[in-house]
Amino acid sequence: MNVKQVLAFGASNAHDSINAQLARYAASQLRDVEVVTIDLNDFEMPIFSLAREAASGIPEPAQRFKKLVRQADGVLISFAEHNGSYSVAFKNLLDWTSRIKEPMWLDKPLCFMATSPGARGGRTVLDAAVYRAPFMGGQVISSFSLPSFGEHFDPELGIKDEPLASELSAALRAFGERL
Repeated sequence: MNVKQVLAFGASNAHDSINAQLARYAASQLRDVEVVTIDLNDFEMPIFSLAREAASGIPEPAQRFKKLVRQADGVLISFAEHNGSYSVAFKNLLDWTSRIKEPMWLDKPLCFMATSPGARGGRTVLDAAVYRAPFMGGQVISSFSLPSFGEHFDPELGIKDEPLASELSAALRAFGERL
């Protein structure tokens, strides 16, 4: 049996990222897969610009990230919302990696999530990510927003709210079926 591989991460460089916690938890709920979890802090590079690319090419961390996407059968991301958009750490990685010749997500199945301390649960960035993915070669199979992280998530128990836990389970099941 060929074990499928899922690349999972929180799209934040915060060392105590609630989105990284959600991504790790969600990935742990997947069955019969190998999970490769990364930390965006391991992919720091100069701020993207065409001039930098012309002068120095695409940085090694972007090349390394693209290799991980290539090797994965699917990608699971929980997006941090910074002023209604991607975190700078993720946006910079996205900008650099998208310059590599093939489509960013290589037509891989994607499970996109977001959480925040607030009642909207990162919904604005999640909606933007879901909208943009098909233009970047991605197939968003499922998405999930966890509102009020501190109220609904326990580091040892996971999601405490049963309807939200069921919603995440359904999203992960749909994603897992497409790997």
